[in-house]
Amino acid sequence: FANSEASTIIWSPEYDEAVLPALGAIDPGPAHRIRTEGDGTTLRTMIEQADAELEAASTAALDDCFWLYSSGSTGDPKGAIHRHRDMVVTSQRYGVETLGAREDDVFFSAAKLFFAYGLGNAMTFPLWVGGTAVLFDGRPTPDTTFDVVRRFHPTLYFGVPTLYAAQLAAFGELAPDMSSVRLCVSAGEALPPDILHRWKERTGLDILDGIGSTELLHIFISNLPGDIRPGSTGKSVPGYEARIIDEDGNEVPAGVAGRLLDRGNSAARAYWNNPYKTETTMLGDDWLDTGDTYLQDEDGYLYYQGRSDDMLKVGGIWASPFEIEAKLMEHPLVLEAAVVGREDDAGLVKPEAFVVLTEPDAASDDLETELRTLCKEGLAPYKYPRWIGFVDDLPKTATGKIQRFKLRG
Repeated sequence: FANSEASTIIWSPEYDEAVLPALGAIDPGPAHRIRTEGDGTTLRTMIEQADAELEAASTAALDDCFWLYSSGSTGDPKGAIHRHRDMVVTSQRYGVETLGAREDDVFFSAAKLFFAYGLGNAMTFPLWVGGTAVLFDGRPTPDTTFDVVRRFHPTLYFGVPTLYAAQLAAFGELAPDMSSVRLCVSAGEALPPDILHRWKERTGLDILDGIGSTELLHIFISNLPGDIRPGSTGKSVPGYEARIIDEDGNEVPAGVAGRLLDRGNSAARAYWNNPYKTETTMLGDDWLDTGDTYLQDEDGYLYYQGRSDDMLKVGGIWASPFEIEAKLMEHPLVLEAAVVGREDDAGLVKPEAFVVLTEPDAASDDLETELRTLCKEGLAPYKYPRWIGFVDDLPKTATGKIQRFKLRG
């Protein structure tokens, strides 16, 4: 509330316990405070009393339209200011030209509307093509998401890697019918190849893995139907352009990791009330510094290595936390994993893994040894985790991204 300087807030009564203390903590705060329903003036009564004749606002493509807050995976959320054109660009470039979205599609997104990924999946894409959206306000779990699929028969399903992993673990018990779905999509975190393969075996469906951001409003690099490379994020979505640069700003050759810059006409104009981050992230001419580390192979496919501030330098060599996490998740008892850097007794950084198990009681020294061996045999020797901790869950943002900075130290 304080950062946005919003003049009006509208909320549902079930959020009173969160909203009211927050409003009391800022002065003066929003002047107009409206519940959706309840006693007194509410959004419902205002709508009932409003004129039935509406007039469209006079706007231009480059006028400010809304701002969307980032998830806070690396710290405090930032308000990305988007223009009217941006939702049109993502709906056409990704929704239509990449997914082939059409009027008879039924869209179901586990990600909510406050997440850039969910906003496109469940609002702007179906509106753009005249399709149908299934809006689910509960917590997405295997039980709840499979129930929505059973009841509403979506044709396009949008999830995140942690949810796909949990759904796979519950598949035998729940035996969901996925026959209505023609295509699945994943974003939010990179999709481990093992989840992709097991989902295909279980359902016969492909998962299109992609990377998006609040700043570019939706997915801008993606695998394509019929062109899926496991472990890769794919290639640039039509209308977007990617560059990978080194610390001096020079483009790197194929096979070399560097910082990912991306450009597209859905790029946010600025961050609200954050000129420093605007200057360092919005580079002009719709170019953005994504903060992600990537490499590109000889065929042009892009591979996520981790957030630039999550990368590990082990023995003088850069290591990708995602690569180690994906290897750990190949073990049938591993549901989720997160890898960060930790200094050893000599002050040298080595990988440390935090692991969530499908069966918590299976945690043991023997399993820890198994996981280390799995990494040693499947990765370069310096990449295996020196420490492995079994945890009940991983710290995440409201949109499901792992907050690795909370695991350090």
